[in-house]
This record gives sequence, structure tokens and C-alpha cells, in this order.
Amino acid sequence: MAWSSTSRRHGGSYLFRRRRSRRRRQQGTGCFWFQGADKHSGSGETQRKRAAICGLNLKTNGVRPPKRGAWTACKPRIVVIGAGLAGLAAAKSLLGSGFTDVTVLEASDHIGGRVQSVQHGQTTLELGATWIHGTNGNPVYHLAEDNGLLEHTTDGERSVGRISLYTKNGVAHYQTNSGTRIPKDLVEEFSDLYNEVYELTQEFFQNGKPVCAESQNSVGVFTRDVVRKKIELDPDDSESTKRLKLSMLQQYLKVESCESSSPSMDEVSLSEFGEWTEIPGAHHVIPGGFIKIVDLLAQAIPSRVIRLGKPVHCIHWNYSAQQQVEIDLGGGGNNRGGNGDHNDDCRCHGGADPSPSRSYPVGVECEDLESLPADHVIVTASLGVLKNRHEALFSPSLPEEKVLAIEKLGISTTDKIFLEFAEPFWSPECNSIQFVWEDEAQLAQPVYPEELWYRKICSFDVLYPPERYGYMLSGWICGQEALLMERCDDETVAETCTELLRRFTGNPDIPKPRRILRSSWGSNPYIRGSYSFTRVGSSGGDVENLAMPLPYAKSTKAPPLQVLFAGEATHRKYYSTTHGALLSGQREATRLTEMYQDLHKETTKPNK
Repeated sequence: MAWSSTSRRHGGSYLFRRRRSRRRRQQGTGCFWFQGADKHSGSGETQRKRAAICGLNLKTNGVRPPKRGAWTACKPRIVVIGAGLAGLAAAKSLLGSGFTDVTVLEASDHIGGRVQSVQHGQTTLELGATWIHGTNGNPVYHLAEDNGLLEHTTDGERSVGRISLYTKNGVAHYQTNSGTRIPKDLVEEFSDLYNEVYELTQEFFQNGKPVCAESQNSVGVFTRDVVRKKIELDPDDSESTKRLKLSMLQQYLKVESCESSSPSMDEVSLSEFGEWTEIPGAHHVIPGGFIKIVDLLAQAIPSRVIRLGKPVHCIHWNYSAQQQVEIDLGGGGNNRGGNGDHNDDCRCHGGADPSPSRSYPVGVECEDLESLPADHVIVTASLGVLKNRHEALFSPSLPEEKVLAIEKLGISTTDKIFLEFAEPFWSPECNSIQFVWEDEAQLAQPVYPEELWYRKICSFDVLYPPERYGYMLSGWICGQEALLMERCDDETVAETCTELLRRFTGNPDIPKPRRILRSSWGSNPYIRGSYSFTRVGSSGGDVENLAMPLPYAKSTKAPPLQVLFAGEATHRKYYSTTHGALLSGQREATRLTEMYQDLHKETTKPNK
């Protein structure tokens, strides 16, 4: 099936691009800022203040824990960190299950996380999440459908395997840097070849096919090697045609990198690539904006529950906040600091009031010195934030297995660049302009100096329908080059994109856009990236380790489920998607609901 006529099934993901179909059977996150000095810094007076606010009792050494059955009488305090899709879904589920003491901390001044809908005249532009990926059993789709959000979605925005990100109609124009358009039949011929090899990348996971050493377990290395060999061995192509196809290969891999939110497809694991699971059904755009999904989740959450502008400094778990205060003040606590066995504690939680007589296993310390005591904390931080902040964010430190998972899994930046024009310079049938650099044909992997960041822009897609969007293009860039783009001012980016469009279309008269709007997910300190991928050396097992609640062991000495983890990166099959984020939040809420239900059953058994 050729990309230019019916599909290249742009894939995408949690936020921005639609995931390519991977033909696998059926089976959105945090936005908060963790910064600050060392987690144990501060004077004795500061520690006293934090302890008092947190409700910690500095004289509770040796308190005998209540019997386990006492938990059934308590009203557990639950803190959710992050008001993205995962955090809101968790809070909504907890409240719906009867939990009454739930607080959501959000560092920014708005909810939504990586959902960022921007009003533009009479329409909405999506800097983040854009598509609902699949329908059958997709909770995001059912939320939208049940609440009338898809009533004005056009047929072009409701399709399977569409060639462009915004419409199934029209033709993708592949343009070279010399200003010529690659013939449609040549594009279709190469697209068929590429899609054939792409299907092979799925077999390693799905069929348990062994990975050869030459591929370095890399999707990019494998794809580039196999496609190049097929092109070079084709007896019917001229040398010029072969060079053009090799140049197109580099462009396709750039698009693939944007879809996977990886710096390069060379970093994406070949053995794990096929585990990502596609939900059957069409992809859908929400005309009113993806933020409507966020609003629907938030409607079920009382406004008092969500606290905006609350950056988190440190999560003290397993009573480490209390222990640290006792140590700093000369108390008689267990002198383990944050480096002891995270399961070795005999205190227990119970009761409802955050009073000095109440001992909580977790304390969430905010940047403004406010601390919230809790029985359970659900962390919905993006993988980017965890990579950047996990050492300072958790006390005691995270177990080695979880740290390794954070380090091994991948996340990068995929950014959008919206350009608005007064009139279209593209032809009516054109749905996208794809940039093919002819001088990259023989490169193993294009690497650009900082001043050439713009060469990573793979394409500009036409937003449809024009009655809604006007004359708008959406450009795509990923990896380190996206971060370099984010550092430039709007004027520089607009001029650079205009020159690119003039050069590749061969039209020197293309005017500068009258407006530019772009995302900056990589430099956003609350996000630090777009969405996750399975990097070479990582696996689905690392996703499971990332999702595993703390403490690990089912010990009677330590209260269970103190720190839980949600977010798209914690969903093994739906990572990188909004439905993966939402389902992960529901998953962690269910863990808590089931634990308290089990405890209730245990403590209400009749005496024999």
C-alpha cells in the first residue's frame, strides 16, 4: 500500500503524531516541577516547621502499630502528584470508589499535562495530544463519544490508515532540496518497499524472532540496512533513482523518529518494537480540542481537591520524613536516614486526622515548605522528570531496579510548529510537504551541527478542513534538534521555516507566515520530553518495574502501597498514548481500592 495514495499509517502517540499500525492484537500525565536543594537541607527550625505542617509527631518512637484490621476504620489520605490525564483519572476513580481524603498537586497553573489546546480564532490548535487512537475499548474514545465531542468530526478526521496526520484525502508531496517534486509513482514504489521492511520489524517481538548482531538490536540500523540492500540490488533502477530512494529512506526514518519521540530510530529497540499494541478502530480528532477530555475528567473532581501551583520538592516515604526530623533534632529515631532497607519499618498507618497522634508513612514536601502527610502517594511524573529528578525527589532513594528502569527506558522531544498563512501556496490536493535532502542518501545516520537544526524538520502537514483551520501548516521536529529549535525566538523559526518551504517547493515567492505557534515540551521543566519509547537495552519488563508500587515486598512491617506510579510510560502495551495514561491512573486507583476491600473482608470475618 503506497503512502502517497492510501496510507503510510502515520503513527504517533501520546501527544502529537499518530502511531503507525503495528498489526498487533488489541488488549495521555504528569505536569509538575520538582526542583530545589538537597532533600535533607534546612535548619532545625525549618525541619520543625515542616514536621508541624506535615502532622509528624516527634515523640512517637516505639509506638505500637494498631492491628491490621484497624485500617478498615481509617479514611486513608491519598496525594496524587500531577493533574494530567493519569492523575485526574486516578483521582476521579478514587473519589468514585468512596475515598474522601484525596488531594491532587499540580505545579503549573493549569490542569491537563501534555494536553495543551490553544484557542485560535474560531478553532483550536493542539500543541500536545491530538488524536484518539482506536475505538474498541478505548476509554478516551468512549468519553468523547458519550459526551458528544465527536459530532463535528469530519470523515477525513475519522479514518483508519490515513496518509496524512490531518486528513485521509489528498496527496503527500515529496520535495527535494533542489526544489523538485519526486514523481508519485516513485514515491509509491519506495513506500511499498519501506512498509514491507517495516512489517519485518514487528516480527522480532511478536513471533519471538531472534535479533541478528548486525542490527545492533536497533530499528533504525535494521531498517536502513535491509532497505538499502534491496534498493542497491534492484536491477531495474538507475543510479539516480537509487540515490533518490536512499534519500527518501532518511526522510522516512525522521518521520518515524517523530512518531516514536526518539532522537533517532537507531535508539529504538528492535526486539521490543512490536509490543506496542494498537486498539482497533479509527483515529479521531476532537474539533473542540483534546482539553475537553481533561475537562470531563475534572468535572467529577471537586475544585478543592486540585491544588495548582504546588511544585513538589521531595517525597519522603516509609516514614523517612519523620526519621529525618528526629535525627536533625537529636531525637531517638531509627538512625537510618534515607539509605536503609525500604521495607524494614514496623510502623503502621490508620485513623483519619492529620494530627500529632497520627503517624503517616509518607510526607510530600512542596517547594513552598508546605508538607502533606499521606498514607499513599500516586506519582504521575513523566519519564523525563523522573530521569532528571529521581535522585532528589525520593527519600529514601528508589530501589535499584526502579532506577535502572528509569535510566534504560527512553523519552525524547517531538515538537509541532504551526504556521498560518493568509492564502495557501500549496495546491488543493496537497495534504503535506515532505522534505527530502538528496545529500543525505549515503549517510549512515544524519548528525547535524547546532546551526543546521532545521534539517531535522521532516515535513509540514496541511490542516484540514480549511473551513475550520484556515490556511495552516503543522511542521514536525524531534530529538536534540527540537530542543535547539525551542531556544530560538519566533522570528528566527518563522524565517527558517519559510526559507525551507521556498527551497523545497521551488517557489521563492512564498510569504512569511502571519502567525507562528510552536510547542516546547523538551524545555518545559514540568514535562521534559514528549512521550516514552523502548530504547535499545530496555524492555517491557522495565515498564513493569517502573510501574511497581513501593515498598516492593509484602511485608507486615511496612505499610503497603505507599508510593504508586502512573503515566503513559508505565503502561507496557499502550505507552506513549493518552489512553495508556488514563488507564494507568485507573490501574493505580484500583490497586488501592482492592487493597482496602480485601482488608475489610479480612477484618469482618465472623469469629469461629
